[in-house]
Amino acid sequence: MAGSLAPPRTTPILRTAAGIFKLRIGIVIAITALAGIVVQPGDAPRIANSFALFLAVLISAASAGAFNQYYEWRYDCLMTRTRNRPFVTGALRRHPGWLALILALTAASVAIAWFAANALAAVFTFLGAFFYAIVYTVWLKRRTWWNIVIGGLAGSFAVLAGAAAVSPALSPQAWLLAIVLFLWTPPHFWSLAIAYRDDYASANVPMLPVVKGDGFAARAILAHTIVLVALSLGLVALGAGWVYFVAAAIGGAYFIQRAVVLARCPDRRNAMRCFHASLAQLSMVLVGVLLDAPLSG
Repeated sequence: MAGSLAPPRTTPILRTAAGIFKLRIGIVIAITALAGIVVQPGDAPRIANSFALFLAVLISAASAGAFNQYYEWRYDCLMTRTRNRPFVTGALRRHPGWLALILALTAASVAIAWFAANALAAVFTFLGAFFYAIVYTVWLKRRTWWNIVIGGLAGSFAVLAGAAAVSPALSPQAWLLAIVLFLWTPPHFWSLAIAYRDDYASANVPMLPVVKGDGFAARAILAHTIVLVALSLGLVALGAGWVYFVAAAIGGAYFIQRAVVLARCPDRRNAMRCFHASLAQLSMVLVGVLLDAPLSG
């Protein structure tokens, strides 16, 4: 059997790094920090400082993502969605040096945020990593279906870090966008949890569909989505222009439409469509925030 003599396939370094540090998620979180800078009234930091804060939030999110996989590796092997992660497959060896690296990255992210902005931005940068790594992963994930609800605060802190870089006196716009991010997280992950309910059940993770059933979770997704979209449009009352309104309305309408379909038929296909609709809605909100000022005039 010649095939058995072939050397094992190796995972490209960049793909492995992107996987262990969850860089795709981290980049989105870092972009929300830029959105926080934009929505906060006042003189924005220089471009170099804004980029430094973007980098700080990205590093913070990456360190939390790596800790999540370091801590969860025994459970990741039980789930189809996560069984190919680097610590599970052996592409990366799990050892205490990773904890030292994660702590160093977290400290570096806080230092960069402090240097580029101020102490409050640094605190919010730290809290984002802390809530995802410790509050969500260690404390809540295996204890209660409220895990992702409370853990959703992790994404909100990036918005507040960006806003604090403009002014420590956080504006209603910044708080509202942070609340939108907080409300976005549960329907996003509950949609995924419906699609992978058996995986979460086998790994003893009490996600809402596992504890309450797919139908209940789908209705909760719809309720969260309606409130989320309504609040996202509330930024218009606080000064957002027509570009933001159009982007948020289109993204929100699509997310609600997919959530309605899921509530009527909570199967895996509709759950994944709703999951992708949540990504589209968040993307439209962030694009709307970032493009609104230059295009709306």
